[in-house]
Amino acid sequence: MEHFDVIIIGAGPAGSCAGAMLAQAGKRVLCLEKQHFPRFSIGESLLPHCMEFLTAAGMTSALQQQAESLGFQFKNGAAFLKNDIRTAFDFTDKFSPGPGTTFQVKRAAFDKLLADAAAEQGLQIRYGVTVQHCDHLQAQQAVLTVSDENNSQYQLSAGFILDASGFGRVLPRLLDLELPSDFPVRQACFCHIRDNISDGRFDRNKILITVHSSLSDVWFWLIPFSDGTASLGVVGKQQRFDSALSATDNLWQHIRQTPELAELLAQATPVNEVQTLTGYSANVRTLHGNNFALLGNAGEFLDPVFSSGVTIALRSAAMAVPLVLRQLNGDTPDWEAQYSKPLRKGIDTFRTFVTAWYDGRFQDVIFSEKRQAKITAMISAILAGYAWDQANPYVAEPERRLNVLRELCLDVD
Repeated sequence: MEHFDVIIIGAGPAGSCAGAMLAQAGKRVLCLEKQHFPRFSIGESLLPHCMEFLTAAGMTSALQQQAESLGFQFKNGAAFLKNDIRTAFDFTDKFSPGPGTTFQVKRAAFDKLLADAAAEQGLQIRYGVTVQHCDHLQAQQAVLTVSDENNSQYQLSAGFILDASGFGRVLPRLLDLELPSDFPVRQACFCHIRDNISDGRFDRNKILITVHSSLSDVWFWLIPFSDGTASLGVVGKQQRFDSALSATDNLWQHIRQTPELAELLAQATPVNEVQTLTGYSANVRTLHGNNFALLGNAGEFLDPVFSSGVTIALRSAAMAVPLVLRQLNGDTPDWEAQYSKPLRKGIDTFRTFVTAWYDGRFQDVIFSEKRQAKITAMISAILAGYAWDQANPYVAEPERRLNVLRELCLDVD
């Protein structure tokens, strides 16, 4: 049985960055990935906070060098559109310190770039491997039973397991950790297009989030890339979609019902088939155990509306690695106090704003002309991913502050 210091499940952004940082520390690390890269994935609009973690993992140089050739788009903010009301947030004008720009990426190429960069730093990656069973988590090491594409099974052991399997949620399924999300079941229909946009008001340096003309809980993402293509998707409660229609018809029917977006995309042509994802929000009983921890979407996923998924994934990797190193060196870190609770604080900040987006409170703030510049900078920081900055009043007290701000924006006494 091969033994490793750490085995990571999943070679997405969280797995690759955690693997790179552990390899930098001299640990013997193996990453198991079920698929082969490149492979399609959504979550293409990064937040500037991500850049701090990519730098720590030694990956920003490769990203910056290859961004143009891979069609990645420079990103400096987010734009919003609702019934011809337009507004935007500039992430370089924000309350929290840290990078203010990032990229909008094609995840197939982006994930492969990160995995290759991690491999160059010493991370071993085996593709086409599925984890079938996990055992001995109460002992000094964990044992994984895995299978390859020839259905050959074998076992691997490690001092610690990091689950970065994303929506695959390997350990939550195997260890019965899954909990239902308290978010309503929502559906997304999405694809890549050649956008052919000529409207001068469209800023390719920003993601565009458009609210449906008559259904305020339905929204669209439009993420432009530098090669003239874009990622396009619609999100709403499952009942907002017609089960008798195809994913393609559901997507374009909603777009036709939203004239401003329909006009913007009048010349768009599809690049690939429209896909559907339903019931993507998830939660777990715990983010850690004796010999394991869950990273990113494997632990909890909220909603795509503010592109928080990759940021949470990378933040979780950066927080977990120092604790893994301490544990491997014989220390006993307090995973609940030093990982789970602080990680969830930022997730809960995002949760507050996601919930307020769908019930309309945050939309009232975003589309208000009465926001002060200082307040806008605080909101911009959260939209840029800095949801853990306790110096920001809207992070320290998100619910109360947001409710007060909404009243001010509406002039409610």
